[in-house]
Amino acid sequence: MDPTSRMDPTSRTERAGRMDLTGRTERAGRTERTCGPGPARDGRPLAALAGLLADGTRASVCLVLLDGRAWTAGELARAVGVTAATVSTHLDKLVAGGLLAEVRQGRHRYVRLAGPDAAQLVEDLSVHAGPPPRPRSSLRSASAGAAMARARTCYDHLAGALGVAVTDALLERGLLQQSTGFAVTEAGVAWFAELGMDLSERSGRRPMARACLDWTERRPHLAGRAGAALCTHALRSGWCERVGSRRALRVTAKGGEAMAELLGMDVGALSGTGGTA
Repeated sequence: MDPTSRMDPTSRTERAGRMDLTGRTERAGRTERTCGPGPARDGRPLAALAGLLADGTRASVCLVLLDGRAWTAGELARAVGVTAATVSTHLDKLVAGGLLAEVRQGRHRYVRLAGPDAAQLVEDLSVHAGPPPRPRSSLRSASAGAAMARARTCYDHLAGALGVAVTDALLERGLLQQSTGFAVTEAGVAWFAELGMDLSERSGRRPMARACLDWTERRPHLAGRAGAALCTHALRSGWCERVGSRRALRVTAKGGEAMAELLGMDVGALSGTGGTA
């Protein structure tokens, strides 16, 4: 069950009184003039948002939730290495701050990122934070890091080397074009439709295509409605399968054949065994 986004675009300042472009604030039926030629910018909402991610545990929770799925507090506690009581306190703050949304089923409480905007914020900040730390010396950690770099989900679209390779193939075939950002061409809309993906159905303000900078490849991959539709199709059609319980993906033999036929891709290098596995 998908929880409803709790992100509130109205700050406390806006609820108290709305300022117009002449520098006046309408408050309780009267107009007050403020100093300066234009409306003052209140930095407190931005500072509060930054504070939500200033804690390492809360930031780690948000990174785990980039897989696009809903998690329980216990699952998140184990994933980030803290107690359930500790993570529950952090979840309350993230939900109240609008970065996470929650849903309750019986006695269970599930949380997930509040929506694509929240996911984009977390992913963009992770890129600006610099390259990911070197994997630990254990073989298991090194393998997990390599799997994430090869193919993973970035909230609801494909990322890693696979996501960038798919994006490149779409660009090369004229199904996607890039100027200041990404745009799906008419041929691209038809290509998606032939595979059963209708991009004409809008969902809120989300664009059809958006460039998302990949934090391991340092190049853009496709996001937006088109990126989400393609990722969903890849998972439902068996082109890719999840590795473990995290964001990593593995391209299947069926997926390798489909991507070769539809996009001219050779995905052999994107599997951990030298094939499409």
